[in-house]
Amino acid sequence: MKKIILILSCLFLTNCGGDDTVNNCNFLLNVGVNATLNLNLPEYSQLMFTSNTVYIPNQGNKGIYVINVGNNNFRAWDAADPNHTPSNCSFLQIDGVEVTCGCADENKYNLFTGQVLEQQLPCGLKEYRVTASGSSLVISN
Repeated sequence: MKKIILILSCLFLTNCGGDDTVNNCNFLLNVGVNATLNLNLPEYSQLMFTSNTVYIPNQGNKGIYVINVGNNNFRAWDAADPNHTPSNCSFLQIDGVEVTCGCADENKYNLFTGQVLEQQLPCGLKEYRVTASGSSLVISN
């Protein structure tokens, strides 16, 4: 009986032990996001076309990028680099369908997928839910 308890204890401890290789994607705050975009308004009308992006300030950690990914589908991403603690340089600057961090490492991400480009990093972009309702988009988490 003691051998069984010892074996089970060893299995439990090795399965639940810490793993130093686990990604740390906890740099960004989990702030509430709730924005409604009326696609009939001029400032959002460019979202009617595939690959076009709009920046929404005062939402998320450093604003939100919303992109039309085609077939009336949209994705929304936080405009802060998830691989940096929030700082002046962690804002992601847009260039077409890519965004680049202003920090020295210049992390680059794709707005269609949220994935890192050019290098391996632990975290992709932080995504928010986009719900289409008529000519409006509701962005939330």
